[in-house]
Amino acid sequence: MKPGGSDGPHVFVEDLDHLELRDEDHHHLTKSLRLRPGDPFTASDGEGSWRICRLGSGPEGEVEPVGEVMYVEAPQPPLTIGFALIKGGRPELVVQKLTELGVDAIIPFTADHSVVRWKPDRATRQTERLRRVAREAAMQSRQVRLPEIGEPTDFATLAAHPGAIRADITGNPPCLDHPTVLVGPEGGWSEAERHQLGAIRLSSSVLRSETASITTAALLTALRDGLTATS
Repeated sequence: MKPGGSDGPHVFVEDLDHLELRDEDHHHLTKSLRLRPGDPFTASDGEGSWRICRLGSGPEGEVEPVGEVMYVEAPQPPLTIGFALIKGGRPELVVQKLTELGVDAIIPFTADHSVVRWKPDRATRQTERLRRVAREAAMQSRQVRLPEIGEPTDFATLAAHPGAIRADITGNPPCLDHPTVLVGPEGGWSEAERHQLGAIRLSSSVLRSETASITTAALLTALRDGLTATS
C-alpha cells in the first residue's frame, strides 16, 4: 500500500517518529495549499516508510501523527537511467519525469559526442538543483522513495554497471535483464561507445534525448510493474 490521493498532500520528513516539516514545506502546505489545523496529509522518510499526519494547531505548525507507520517494499529490480547532458532546462524535465515514473537512480553523464559539459562548480550547483527537482516531483507523484540523483560522470563509469545497455534505434526490445540504460547525446553514440555496450530499441522513430529518457523510464517501469504482456 502506498499513499493515495485521499489523504491530502504528500511531503518528506527526516524522521516519521519525530515529525518536523521543512520551512518551505510548511509554507507550501499552509499558504499554497491552504491546509488548516486538523487537515490530513501524508509524510514519508524517502526510504519506503510513510504515515498519515495532520497539521497541528500550535503557532509553529506542529505535525501530529494519525496513522501507524507503513512500509512499502522496494520494487525489483532497481532501475537506473543515465542521460547524456543536454542544454537548457531539459535536464530538470528529465529528472522530474523519471522521478514521477519511479526510476531509482538518475545519473547525468558526458559521452564522446556530448556538446554540454559541466565544469566542477557548475556540476555541484546543477546536481543540487536536480535533487530539489526530484524531491518536488516525488512529493507531487506521492512516491515513498526519493531517487538517487548521481553526480555527473562519464560513459565508461556507467557502462561498467551490471546489466548496462545503450538506447539505440538499432537495438532489441527492452527487458529487465538490463536495468541500467544509457541515453546518448543529440550527436549520437561514437563508434567506441557502440562497441562497448549492446543496445535496446525504444521506438521506430528517432527521439530527442529527453524524450528517449522518459520513454525508457516508462517502458522499464511498465515491465517491472507487470503492466505489459512480456518482461
